[in-house]
Amino acid sequence: MRNLFAFIRRFSVLMFFLLLQAVSFALLFRYNKFHQAAYMDTAGEITGAMEVQYSKVDGYFHLKKENQDLRRRLNELQNKLSENFQSPDTTQRIVSDSIPVDTTGTLRKYLYMDAAVVNNSVTQPNNYFTVHRGSKQGVEPGMVVISSNGVAGVVMDVSENFATVMSMLNKQSRISARLKKTGESGRIEWDGVNARRVQLRDIPKSVKLKVGDTVLTSQYSDFPAGIMIGRIQKIILEQSTNNYLLQVEPSNDFSRLQNVFVVANLQRAEQLELEKRVKQKK
Repeated sequence: MRNLFAFIRRFSVLMFFLLLQAVSFALLFRYNKFHQAAYMDTAGEITGAMEVQYSKVDGYFHLKKENQDLRRRLNELQNKLSENFQSPDTTQRIVSDSIPVDTTGTLRKYLYMDAAVVNNSVTQPNNYFTVHRGSKQGVEPGMVVISSNGVAGVVMDVSENFATVMSMLNKQSRISARLKKTGESGRIEWDGVNARRVQLRDIPKSVKLKVGDTVLTSQYSDFPAGIMIGRIQKIILEQSTNNYLLQVEPSNDFSRLQNVFVVANLQRAEQLELEKRVKQKK
């Protein structure tokens, strides 16, 4: 208490001056219309600026929830794309099929499940990444993974809640691809050197192409046909094969991979079983 009184005694003149200043300003702005208007304008600008900054800060802390909502809506839209369905054979009188049938009468072929990337590597010869989706959510080995930018990889192993994915940046990766402009098919590989370059092989030299041409997944791929892989950056003619070796810049920046879709081909098991039976007969 003694210290409080000492503080007041020491700064009493300054405190009295500030009090008089406050009273004088209050009287000035209350009874003078010009100063009152100027005060209101200035106060409004300051308040508005503070509200804008508060809105930015508040919005930042809500980004995670908004991002989750956007991913959920994108997942719903992705599953409604016409490319995920096939029309049934209307020439048959009876169709027996266990594949889920949409209300439009089409057969669903692909099912998309959004997933967050929780671990990733891009600097190894054989790169993998992990997603927070597993067997409990319906993920199985062999399912493919894409992002909103294009091809990402193939599921190799799963636990209850996680899945390990072989990245396209893996020397063991093989993806069937085609040129968008001409339709020629080849295969995408990675030489393990540059994370911003993959290689497209088996394109004959008779094909007319140029730098910048688009490369997509082919109909022979486990991926849905027409998924973006990348664009041609360099054209090399292999003398030993007379085929092109095309350097392709991936549409995905794998070092920034965060959110992806695990794609289930609902007809894959049927196709593999049929092909297995044919091989056994040979």
